Amino acid sequence: MGKRNWISASRHEGTASRQAHADMPDGTYEREMSKEGFFGPAAFLHHKRPPTGWSTFEGPLRPRAFDLAALNEAATSPWDAPIVLHNKATEVRFWKLDTPMPGLARNGDGDQLLFVHQGAADMFCDFGRLAVEAGDYVYIPRGTMWRLSPSDPLSVLMIEATNTHYTLPDKGLVGPHAIFDPAVLDAPQMDEAFRAHQAEDVETRVAVKKRGAVSTITYPYNPLDAVGWHGELSPVRLNVKHIRPLMSHRYHLPPSAHTTFLSDRFVVCTFAPRPFETDPGALKVPFFHNNDDYDEVLFYHAGDFFSRDDIDAGMMTFHPSGFTHGPHPKALKNMLSQPKPATNEYAVMIDTRDPLDVGEGAAAVENHAYVNSWKTRTPEAAE
Repeated sequence: MGKRNWISASRHEGTASRQAHADMPDGTYEREMSKEGFFGPAAFLHHKRPPTGWSTFEGPLRPRAFDLAALNEAATSPWDAPIVLHNKATEVRFWKLDTPMPGLARNGDGDQLLFVHQGAADMFCDFGRLAVEAGDYVYIPRGTMWRLSPSDPLSVLMIEATNTHYTLPDKGLVGPHAIFDPAVLDAPQMDEAFRAHQAEDVETRVAVKKRGAVSTITYPYNPLDAVGWHGELSPVRLNVKHIRPLMSHRYHLPPSAHTTFLSDRFVVCTFAPRPFETDPGALKVPFFHNNDDYDEVLFYHAGDFFSRDDIDAGMMTFHPSGFTHGPHPKALKNMLSQPKPATNEYAVMIDTRDPLDVGEGAAAVENHAYVNSWKTRTPEAAE
């Protein structure tokens, strides 16, 4: 298929703003309907009441929240970590590790992305050693052998690009050095610590995941025995503190502006601290929207999650496609005026083109009351 020729008749009807996410008519709440997440054509409807002011919500479309921090069992292999969400294009796990992995892991199903929520460790792999810490994304190409040796207990969000790859987004008009410069991407080094690890030449088991099943390959030596490498393909590390988000003082940018990694059927975005919009008419909280084509997942890493009530670090929310959502009622009182100059939150968003299924790991730590967190109809009633 070539470029889509969308059916479109742009017009202005009734009492409405002519600019998305700004200059809304007094007493109204904007809701965005859009195609292909935030990349396609969109309509902006202005409602007299918040579009999330339901009194009851029943059925499989309901929003869900999981306290992943409550998953307490530490597994020595990433393939034993609980599956949180999954579909044919991705598999999301939450892994806790407090001791060095006894063997090596290798993913034959796709590229692996680790997001270190807590802790610190050395990662030893085919390419050398890479120190990782909280806030790091670690991209691991499919087929790489690796192990983690924590110096501080780890909590890791794992996001697999099943049967495909990760790439970087096209940054378009702002150029390749915006958001983060490729120079901040660090690769493993074959340093003294790596050579010391190689010297531990003992029988080593490699747990290889392929088509969801794990095979074990045993070597009578340590197979991380490469003495050098060159090329464009290797694991890389990116810390969220190196991400410099796009900003607009007059327009609330959509989540797509914060895309960090691309795969074929999903995107990974990063929300990092940024100044609030300063134009008096600009929206200063996330806009109401129903993402009709993508399931939307948010993992809350650190900071003050200003648009959500009762959400703590280590929690995950899951909004199925077609579910209208937006800021919680308490946040609406600051819809056009914020008491602070900037946001103070780090969060990882995963938007998937195909519906996600909830794994047993997430179901065990679900907050079933999350659907009721939008019930208050007006900001005045929430105070």
